[in-house]
Amino acid sequence: MATKPFSPEQSQRILRSLRTPAVFLGMTDDWPASGWTLDRLARCVGEKSTCFRLGPRRREKGPLFETECSYIDATLAEFFRWTGGCRDSSVGLFTNFPLSEHWAYADYKYVAVFFQEMPTMFKDVVWSDFGCPGRDGRESTLWIGTGGANTPCHMDSYGCNLVFQVQGRKRWHLFPPDDAKHLYPTRIPYEESSVFSRVSVVQPDLGRFPAFRRARAHCVTLHPGQVLFVPRHWWHYVESIDPVTVSVNSWIEVAADDEARVGEALSKVIISALKTTPSIDNEDNWLNPTEEEVTSHDQNMRYLNLAVRACAEHQGTSAEARADPAARKRDSGGHAKGLGAQPEPSDPPPFGPHLIPVTRDADPPWKVTASDPIEAPVSKDKRSRFPHSGTKPAAEHGRGGEEQGCVSTDDVLDCLLHPDVVALVTQLMLDRQRELGADILPFCTT
Repeated sequence: MATKPFSPEQSQRILRSLRTPAVFLGMTDDWPASGWTLDRLARCVGEKSTCFRLGPRRREKGPLFETECSYIDATLAEFFRWTGGCRDSSVGLFTNFPLSEHWAYADYKYVAVFFQEMPTMFKDVVWSDFGCPGRDGRESTLWIGTGGANTPCHMDSYGCNLVFQVQGRKRWHLFPPDDAKHLYPTRIPYEESSVFSRVSVVQPDLGRFPAFRRARAHCVTLHPGQVLFVPRHWWHYVESIDPVTVSVNSWIEVAADDEARVGEALSKVIISALKTTPSIDNEDNWLNPTEEEVTSHDQNMRYLNLAVRACAEHQGTSAEARADPAARKRDSGGHAKGLGAQPEPSDPPPFGPHLIPVTRDADPPWKVTASDPIEAPVSKDKRSRFPHSGTKPAAEHGRGGEEQGCVSTDDVLDCLLHPDVVALVTQLMLDRQRELGADILPFCTT
């Protein structure tokens, strides 16, 4: 077995000490998954079809959300031939999408499902090298795309993230959690556990989103064999820059996920209640394709109560925990402080040739200059204060339009479901339940 720069125990201590993104080198040289190139994967899965998301290579300002993309089912073999320049019937439905005009992405594919007929491949991914015993491909997702394939800037509600780059290169634009106020968070389109940014971070509309000037981008190009660590709640926009890219990732659970699940359940209750109400500005396609269906209010309330109960059970309802609020506090990585917490590493991360920090971009295109105001002046037209509102016709942006006034349903949701607001309300809800000693509510039993 090849000698690695860090042992599993060292890797785990490093992950606990990191507060900013970092890239590991030399940790995956002996991983069998290093050979998961598109060519090999296409031969492994044969005629098995999967869903591809497609988007235009040229786009005006604004992120391309998944609700705006095209989708087709195709085999990896058809995709492989399409990326090689074939345009005949051998590429299946890709023949309707010229490669010069479109990118394609087979994203978020669960390895356990994708290779369910070949379970031996699960062991090709060795997350145990990072101090995660028993974690392999079964707890991983696969991402296969062309150059230009991307995911809109977003924040994951749960865990931290390890990303193994197998083939090609990807460019990552990362922003710290505190930059939420500069990234204009939105839950439209709604996807459980994902908070999107309304800003196109590579082509920002600073007239519409002036606060983005103060965002602190941390950029890195991830190469084959490297592993990127994305800390909890770091925003990220990812784009493939080579003709073909293959990546494997795994979300690592942290203690704070218990509270995050309550916040996500609360968000679902609110967004479903408001967006399913008949209204002229609720005619947009607000549900992300990754979500199977709109659930009822009763179902959403049961989910919320189950999340509250699970959080209470995991955190404990002892007298010490109720009496000492510090016992429930988390650090920025989501690890528990105080009661039952593991000691935090005292040494700084050992940055060097095998652990590279992802540093802040010193000169982004939108950099604030000395002559720039902190915020853009407020227009006399008050509609400009709301990113969703304006004079565009409703058909253009899927919202109520001018006749609905200054504030749309989505504007209300962007305020109610801002990550800071959700975190505060979640804490208030949990504190109230602890004080009442009621961790099981009526909806849990119906």
